[in-house]
Parts: sequence; C-alpha cells; structure tokens
Amino acid sequence: MGRSYNDPMRITAEPAFVLHARRWRETSLLVEVLGATHGRVGLLARGVQGAKRHPLRAALQPLQHIRFDAVQRGELAQLRAAEALDAAPVLSGDAMLAAFYVNELVLRLAPRLDPHPQLYAAYALVRERLRAAEPLAWALRRFERDLLDALGFGLSFDVDGDGQAIDPAARYRLDPEHGPRRLSMDRGQTDRENAPTGRALLALAEDRIPEAGDLAALRRGLRDVLVHHLGGRGLRSWELLSDLGRLSRPASGQPADGGA
Repeated sequence: MGRSYNDPMRITAEPAFVLHARRWRETSLLVEVLGATHGRVGLLARGVQGAKRHPLRAALQPLQHIRFDAVQRGELAQLRAAEALDAAPVLSGDAMLAAFYVNELVLRLAPRLDPHPQLYAAYALVRERLRAAEPLAWALRRFERDLLDALGFGLSFDVDGDGQAIDPAARYRLDPEHGPRRLSMDRGQTDRENAPTGRALLALAEDRIPEAGDLAALRRGLRDVLVHHLGGRGLRSWELLSDLGRLSRPASGQPADGGA
C-alpha cells in the first residue's frame, strides 16, 4: 500500500533511475524517478534551469542512475541533492524509442510511493540490455513479463489458466485475469495467426529467445494484457512507433514485427 502524501518523509541517499523530466516555470524541473526503496517518486527540482547551467541538470536526464536526497511534504518531494552514479546509456534510433516505451510503461503502471524492488531490478536489467544493443524485441518482451510480475499482474507462461501444461503446437490468447487460454481450431485464421504459440510462451517462461516468427504474436499477446492494466488507454509510444513503423526489423532486415 502506498504512503500517504500528507505524511512528511525524508528520503536520504536513495538510488533511483530517472524516468522523465520536464520544465516547470522558469527555472525548475518536474522529475519522475524509480527509487530502489520508495518506488516511483515525483520530484520538484528548483532552480536547476536558467542561463547558467546548474550541476544538477546533467544528473536529471532520463535513463540516468542517480542517488538523491529529498523531503516529501505533499504529492511532490522537494529535491535537495542528486548525483549521477554512472554514465547513462547513449542511445539513438530504435533503442532510444524502446527506452521511451520502457519509461512510459513504468510511469503509467507503477503507483507513486509504492516500493517495488523487483521492478527496480528489472529496470536496471533492461537499461543494460539497451546499452549493450541486445535484440530490442526480446529485451522488451522480457521487461514486460518482469514488470507485470513485479506489480502483481504476472501470468504463468508454462501452464494455462486451467492449470494444464502449455502445448507448444497450440495457439493461446493471454487473458489478463485468467492466464493463457487455448484457442480452438475453429477460431478464425486471423485470430489464430495473431495469437502467440505455446512454443513462444514456453520460451518466455524459460527466458530463452523465441524463434523470430514467434516474437510478433508474443508482442501482440502481451500488449493485450498491458492495455487491460492501463485501463484500456494506450501509450503515446505505441502511437509514435506505429506512425514511424519502427522496431519491426531485426538486424537482418527481414520483417519481424517484434518491437514495442
């Protein structure tokens, strides 16, 4: 259960990842971070904008790993100090869009001041996978799985919602509340082709990369689960990626439709 915004709280030397920062008034920033101990925290960083570059400004960029001090007296905590703990990944192109997607997912799904150490660890892992230029589609599917687990929404991918072992040759719909549901053979061809295979679900359960042809349907299946927990309202990053047609090509150049 999250902490009441009315309870004064001092946050000291909290490791965190910066999710988002935007200008507020003339000289300040509103910053969202994912902390190791306190979960997602909204920060007001006063006086860091202006003609003279403030030393804190560089530490408050998205993806930056920081340690910060703050005092929480309302919905936003007042930032007192922050320092970078490492160099943030330098990303461009598809990897940068993937990072935007990861950050938006956390912002939309993780409540403020609700500790989720498992989510913090999952974020740290996907950040390093993006830095290392690992296959984007697979990195994102693993993060989506881990995020759902960390927030208490996780599904089993080795058994269906009725407790039956997943059949690698079957197709499944991912029911957000029930778990995988096996599709009957009389379902329309489009429905079946858009649903993940049991083979893909088992690969996700075992943390091994699925066959290239399975990644696209796995993306669509997990998106249905995410949309449910997002209250039916999609993400800006999905719209952007759809418009640009990005994150759908592996290094070989062959279509895979396996991104965000």
